[in-house]
Order: sequence, then C-alpha cells, then structure tokens
Amino acid sequence: QVQLVESGGGLVQTGDSLRLSCAASGRSFGNYAMGWFRQTPGNEREFVAAISRSGTSTVYAGSVKGRFTISRDNAKNTIYLQMNRLKPEDTAVYYCAGRVGLSRQADYNYWGQGTQVTVSS
Repeated sequence: QVQLVESGGGLVQTGDSLRLSCAASGRSFGNYAMGWFRQTPGNEREFVAAISRSGTSTVYAGSVKGRFTISRDNAKNTIYLQMNRLKPEDTAVYYCAGRVGLSRQADYNYWGQGTQVTVSS
C-alpha cells in the first residue's frame, strides 16, 4: 500500500513557474512507476507526465512537453513536477499516482488527493 500527498500548488501568473511535489509513504516506493495527471471540472482526468521506477524513462503529454519536467528522488520517496512557462489552460487539480509499469492511462493503483494549480492571464 502506498499513500500519496501532493503539495506545491497555488495561484500564479501566465509565464510563471511552479514545482509540485508528491510525497509517498508506505513500502516499496521504488517499485512503482509514478505519474502526474490533471483534471478540470466536468472533464476526465488527463495524463500529464510519467516516470519509470528508476527514473531513467519519462513520458509527457504533447501539451506540456518542453515546459514540464517530471523527476523523482527514491531516497526521499518523492516525485516532482517542475512546470515552466505556465499557461491559463494548465489550470487544474493535479494528482500524482503510482502503479507497476509506466503508463499514460489513468489505470494507476494509487492516487493522491490533488493540489490546485491556477494560472491567471
């Protein structure tokens, strides 16, 4: 069992940067690939980025590639999402998630409660 807690969300302006963190507790964090998803009201959860359990492989949604960077520190049981050049359309609740095996689908086993990111124009 893995418990996930996101932090770092907030209100920023267009073009600003923000770094989200996701702290994991429980056993075997290093066994799980981790992902970031986001969701806006009335819409399905959207894939943002994912990272393999070792951190050597990453995948991104086209809408964030080149602006966002996912990383992890297995010694600290934490993953990060560095978000640069933020746009109003990045406004959403951001969730971190964990599963065995890298995936772009929202079929992750473990989910955090989410952190709100709001980008003003």
